[in-house]
Amino acid sequence: MPAKRNAASPASAPAASTTAPLSSGPATLKTNSSITDIAIHRILLLDAFMAFLVLVGGVQFLYCVVAGNYPFNAFLSGFSAAVGQFVLTASLRMQTSDTGATSSKPSSKGKNARFAEDEQDTGISHERAFADYIFGSLILHFFCINFIN
Repeated sequence: MPAKRNAASPASAPAASTTAPLSSGPATLKTNSSITDIAIHRILLLDAFMAFLVLVGGVQFLYCVVAGNYPFNAFLSGFSAAVGQFVLTASLRMQTSDTGATSSKPSSKGKNARFAEDEQDTGISHERAFADYIFGSLILHFFCINFIN
């Protein structure tokens, strides 16, 4: 059986570790303008996808008017998928865009104003918003596919 080490013995004293000091140089710190550029690109990408969804919904509606709506459940499923995905994407855009400041909103808290001011309204993280978006999209498309029959 190996001999037990005594914690107070000098042989078991840890060597002085040399850790590098934390750096806030350009390699580890993103500037505020680069973060803003990333946010603007994300918002523009969401806007482009929303425009595509409007185009898809319009084409489906135009096809239904011109060619007829024989498989009406297929039209309803496709059109509701486009509209539902548009609503989910608009919700994701509102949750992830940081353009709206909470202090500029009008205060209409009523009798619970004392309690509402104590809470910090930080919102949800971008990852959580995207996870909710994916989950909602899966549920939406599950119902649309089942509606086609």
